[in-house]
Amino acid sequence: MKLNKFLMLFMVLALAAVLAACNSDDNADKDSDSSTDAGETSEGGTKELNLLVASEPPSLHPGLATDTTSSAILQSTFEGLMRMENGKPVEAIAESYEISDDFLTYTFHLRDAKWSNGDPVTSEDFKYSWLWVLNPENASEYSSILYPIKGAQAYNSGKGTAEEVAINTPDDKTLEVTLEMPTAYFLELTAFKTMYPFHKATQEANKNWYSEAESIVSNGPFKLTEWVHSGSMVLEKSDTYWDADSVKLDKVNIAMAEAESTQLTMFDNDEVDYLGTSYGSIALDSIERLKSEGLLNIVDYSGVYVYKFNTTDEIMSNANIRKALTYGIDRASLIKNITKGEQIPALGLVPDGVEGFGDDEGYYKDADFEKAKEFLAAGLKELGLSKPSDLTVSLSYNTSESHAAIAQFIQQGWTSELGINVKLDNSEWQVYLDKLSNLDYQIGRLGWIADYNDAYTFLEQYDSAENGNNDTGWENPKYTDLLTQSIAATDPAARLDLMLQAEEIFMDEMPVAPIYFYTNLYIQKDYVTGMEPDALGNINLKYVDVNKE
Repeated sequence: MKLNKFLMLFMVLALAAVLAACNSDDNADKDSDSSTDAGETSEGGTKELNLLVASEPPSLHPGLATDTTSSAILQSTFEGLMRMENGKPVEAIAESYEISDDFLTYTFHLRDAKWSNGDPVTSEDFKYSWLWVLNPENASEYSSILYPIKGAQAYNSGKGTAEEVAINTPDDKTLEVTLEMPTAYFLELTAFKTMYPFHKATQEANKNWYSEAESIVSNGPFKLTEWVHSGSMVLEKSDTYWDADSVKLDKVNIAMAEAESTQLTMFDNDEVDYLGTSYGSIALDSIERLKSEGLLNIVDYSGVYVYKFNTTDEIMSNANIRKALTYGIDRASLIKNITKGEQIPALGLVPDGVEGFGDDEGYYKDADFEKAKEFLAAGLKELGLSKPSDLTVSLSYNTSESHAAIAQFIQQGWTSELGINVKLDNSEWQVYLDKLSNLDYQIGRLGWIADYNDAYTFLEQYDSAENGNNDTGWENPKYTDLLTQSIAATDPAARLDLMLQAEEIFMDEMPVAPIYFYTNLYIQKDYVTGMEPDALGNINLKYVDVNKE
């Protein structure tokens, strides 16, 4: 493969670190017939790992999934051209690749890989899957991930055709992709779930193939063999996977438990081997205890916890109200007293660890209640309200003890410091996602974890109101233009400056209130190896092992 100086120069912009952490669904015990005690190697040498997720995965279709719960399963059951390892893309289904001298054409050579039904994985599988994602009729919220490909955005927006998308298949083992302009992180995109291939014949025969274990045909290191909806899942090592010899686990049993307290009890009772980072979360009231016992691991995680504002709502369309609410949050106290995970107060949208960002004191002061009151007074006047107590806002979050504790803390601050009324509203994860997508909320919590190693991943989701990940109704032509220019920029310093200008516009209009930059908290049994998440939160179960004597 070619890796020339121009590409290396672009990589200077890559993050050293890092979709949103999510919880919810009914608690359920694992099927005792499909699991062993945590970490146990069963008779005959079978190695099993016991995990949990907080909810039913909303979608196991690579082209439709948007959340981390679904991503955790997809990362183990499907595989793209590349796979992320230690924060870097490495060859997966692609055995090798070349990049043209103008950095616009990528030629991937596929290895002899197979689907779980024995069919070969071909270049046509990738072309079909990517065009399916871009087809506007399929409403893929992550379709913009493919926009670097020439003709992709035009097709997805209804201004072009599928034939004009620059994806070519000279033969079954060769995939040729031409980009609109040089994109330093394109290889990382090919490791992202939306660019995983899916089985064409299965998709065409059954549009709901991804909703039941028996109808899923996949190409990853594991295959989903059991799925008790809202209860449990079982992954088994795929004997058709091209690198099956590297897969150490024979089976992964996955329970579903919504409450963090229940999750921790399961860990303490040796019912699960690991807790945190896509596979459950750490109960806030247990952090001090886990720290004192030396069990808690805290690592870098490139993501941001935010409160989004529905700018199509009459009250939230007022920028002064949005600014009042953003300034009126005591992030340092929230972290010290509630989250306790060594997070960093977010005073901008892009995490401080991203090169070129976080070099100053941020766009506002934390807990600036005096400034918040000034914005509130201006907003109330514009809305025709006479005093703070005349204003009532609704704060929504998905069902979770942690999200509830954060919301209650912020509710108390807004009420006591600003004098406004705050109603709390929670709902199950899939229902909550639908509310945000349909702009059926006023203020809603969400997290965003970098999809790839570039600051653009934090900024791009707000490039238009139609972006499936926006959920705010906000857009700004100048902001969009700056991001478009940043894609075309070939000078790293100029590109960085364009993105900083875009973030400045975003933070001035404030369609989102950043709360804190994430850290990754997890605990694991001492017989588990290979489950350390990278800064993007990726965990490759392919390399996990259990060794319990």
